[in-house]
Amino acid sequence: MATPDKLGDILVREGLISPDQLRKALGEQKSTGMRLGYTLVKLGFVDETEVTKMLARQYRMPAVDLSRFEVDPKILKLLPPDIATKYTVLPLKREGRTLTIAIADPNNVTAIEDIKFITRCDIFPVIAGEYTLRNAIDRYYQQSDAQLQELLKGVEAAEEDLEVVEDQMDEEVKAQDLADDAPVVKLINGLLSDAVKRGASDVHIESFEHELRVRYRIDGVLHEVMKPPVKMKAALISRVKIMAQLNIAERRVPQDGRIKLKMGARVIDFRVSTLPVLFGEKVVLRILDKGNLTLDLSKFGFEAKAEQDLMRNIMNPYGMVLVTGPTGSGKTTTLYSALSKINTIEVNILTAEDPVEYNLMGINQVLVRNEVGMTFAAALKAFLRQDPNIIMVGEIRDLETGSIAIKAALTGHLVLSTLHTNDAPSTITRMVDMGVEPFNVASAVRATLHRGGAARPRREGERGPLLPGGGVRHLQWNGL
Repeated sequence: MATPDKLGDILVREGLISPDQLRKALGEQKSTGMRLGYTLVKLGFVDETEVTKMLARQYRMPAVDLSRFEVDPKILKLLPPDIATKYTVLPLKREGRTLTIAIADPNNVTAIEDIKFITRCDIFPVIAGEYTLRNAIDRYYQQSDAQLQELLKGVEAAEEDLEVVEDQMDEEVKAQDLADDAPVVKLINGLLSDAVKRGASDVHIESFEHELRVRYRIDGVLHEVMKPPVKMKAALISRVKIMAQLNIAERRVPQDGRIKLKMGARVIDFRVSTLPVLFGEKVVLRILDKGNLTLDLSKFGFEAKAEQDLMRNIMNPYGMVLVTGPTGSGKTTTLYSALSKINTIEVNILTAEDPVEYNLMGINQVLVRNEVGMTFAAALKAFLRQDPNIIMVGEIRDLETGSIAIKAALTGHLVLSTLHTNDAPSTITRMVDMGVEPFNVASAVRATLHRGGAARPRREGERGPLLPGGGVRHLQWNGL
């Protein structure tokens, strides 16, 4: 097995270095702990290509000149940066199940076996000069940091006006917040600012085995915006949890929290949800920007008849109007818009929501909190003793809630609510499947409205439905 001294002897014998240079390099090696070949190149005693040739001859292995080699970013993802740095290896190319890697120490069998296990590939090692190899590892795996800087360029001005609005944040959390690394704080602030500027409704931070991904939901569709270095995963997620006043030490159960940010003159709420996944935690932030709340139904993409039918039914003194559609399609926003039309001094309006997404003047809004017994059903029972005219239930999820809502609609109250169904007719079937009597559904439900996709205001000059499949679809019910 080759030793550093033997490599030095070969280089002296070949006339590539002098005995004096070898002695100096060996002395430097003892103080730094680096390999002899790296030390000789660093001191400028020999050209690295010559060292690589000698090593290739020693180990009878092919050599590679990394200065003439460009690595595909997809190949880099096969090997985490911490492993590449630890073993001084760089993945170069993949052919079938064989992965070619550049390595400085072919004797390191542990490195090759570990990489084989991580990548699930057969490993074909080639020798590269350690000095160039270390620089290449730094260059390739630092490209993700350049992406962070690119993202933050456009939000630096907004970040200056960004301020966390603290709601009774305890001293321990404040201390942790101050101790956070500046790049992490800057990145999270930049992401939130950028998401608001781009009109996103949600920010997804997702943990995978070898990468971290950030996506925005814009107009109902998720778009990948960046992939921060995987080494920042724990720090980024902890930063969000600290801002949302969550337990950063608890990673085994889901947690929910809230962040309030002040951006210039605007105050924006973020609803935070964490979920334990296989390789860490997934974080989703729902952006609740009241400045983007559009209460004008004419800008929602309704067909004329659908809008007229909806307005006629919400003007009724009693009965039930249901809005259906997938997550993020605008069900709650549609209900807020309807409430704004009938919010007058003559009526008492009560809402039960989880969470309360927007604060509306003149409407009594109740936050549902299942952990303390304040469920949708409990809130509805209390509402009926509060002399209501109009009741909004954030979502009908079970028989108890559905039954109380139906009874309220049959006893002189207007009830607005949402359901998760694929189309308007399925709303009736869903209610019956919950256990609500069909004759009660027929008597109470006045109209159902289905939103087919993401909600956003109609843009200037835009015509036709906002979304594929008709956007907003409406079905009138006058009893079954």
